[in-house]
Amino acid sequence: MSALQEITQDAIDDLNAAYGLCLDDDRLEQWPDFFTDDCLYQVIARENVDNGLPAAVMYCDSKGMLVDRVVALRKANVFPEHFNRHLIGQAVVTDRDGNLVKAESSYVVFQTRNDGETRIYNSGKYVDLIESSGAGVRLKSRTCIYDTLRIPTLLATPI
Repeated sequence: MSALQEITQDAIDDLNAAYGLCLDDDRLEQWPDFFTDDCLYQVIARENVDNGLPAAVMYCDSKGMLVDRVVALRKANVFPEHFNRHLIGQAVVTDRDGNLVKAESSYVVFQTRNDGETRIYNSGKYVDLIESSGAGVRLKSRTCIYDTLRIPTLLATPI
């Protein structure tokens, strides 16, 4: 087993940049690799978080569920063709505990559809628990808390 990678500011920002490019380049099959096996990924409205309501519009509590999500996107879901572009702000570390770091980052997802117009599709913040292991730096949990009051179409691709 290789040594634990230190979770530096650069490591977190590199993880976020690679994450955004993976999604933007439609390399969805690689998306689960950003997470640990026992991960949590959810997309939830800020209004729900503020009111203590746990209902998320997307919820996956294992890497296997992330893989299933990608399979559903490729084979079952029907949604308008679109291209996303993530802009992710520099992470702010909020806590450290051994090989775990809590961090928050602002994000905006722009979406361009076939009409050629680009719109803000979703904006909010990532609340992350990042783990360092022999496999490198990975997301143990990512909660996407979106500020956008409504999602204009099916939330198909991950945020």
